[in-house]
Amino acid sequence: MGKLQSKINFHTTKYRADGSVGQAGPAGACRQHSPAHTDAVTSVAALKPDLCVSGGRDKSVAVSSWRSGAALRRFIGHEREVTKVTSALDSNRVFSASRDKTVMMWELHRTSGPSQHFPGHDLVVTGLAVSPDASQLCTGSRDNTVCKWDTETGECLGRAAISRNLVTHLCWVPGEPYVIQTSEDKTTRVWDSRELQVAHTFPAKQHIQTCCDVSQDGRYCLSCSSGCAGHGAEATLWDLRQTRGRVCEYKGHFQTTTSCVFLPRGSTLAPSIATSSSDSTVKVWDQNTAGRG
Repeated sequence: MGKLQSKINFHTTKYRADGSVGQAGPAGACRQHSPAHTDAVTSVAALKPDLCVSGGRDKSVAVSSWRSGAALRRFIGHEREVTKVTSALDSNRVFSASRDKTVMMWELHRTSGPSQHFPGHDLVVTGLAVSPDASQLCTGSRDNTVCKWDTETGECLGRAAISRNLVTHLCWVPGEPYVIQTSEDKTTRVWDSRELQVAHTFPAKQHIQTCCDVSQDGRYCLSCSSGCAGHGAEATLWDLRQTRGRVCEYKGHFQTTTSCVFLPRGSTLAPSIATSSSDSTVKVWDQNTAGRG
């Protein structure tokens, strides 16, 4: 075993709260960047091919460069922790939700304050999904409701409540008027945003559904679940065209699976997904075989 270990190169880096970096492996293994937040980061989303947006416990929203790692903009306006951030890809609009029960819209090039507010939920907002053209926004909350908004006027266009539907995540289906939603009631729902009605509910799982994502072709969706000691904590692949049951399950985490995402597909690569977990691991899976990469 000692000989095997000696042949493996370990590259580890420790990031400190003051922004300094302590190298535990070969020097220069990672770049050093100043932190975008002063407290825990709670959510991150793609904004443009070279930008991402993040929200944190420090009540702020930050826009950073994927390439340089530098924080380019920082938006302040929420009174409590930011719980979710999202944006329509290639849009100049950023949306953030907070424990202060509100949602705000920020313009990337605006020099002051949010450009729109979306108040109306009674509890913490836990789900955000914006239409591809950024004209409409769907929000979900622990108050059991899903709302639809006009992003230009801030008007609430619809509000739907379902008993025990404590929303955990929302995502918009590319090119379609449908929104996927996961819930603490262990189900994954498909909403028709036009009338804000449930178009389909997938079979309930055994554990809380914590997050969801949709493939770029709009054919598949993922959901992932809570779990403990190896029970639950799986991700599930659903076919949005054949909605009678699950397509595949990805099992291997030992604690709650907190996030799941479809990875961009290269011309020679098999479709893959990634999952993160409270067990301190990130796993990459072959989408078709559930094999781990």
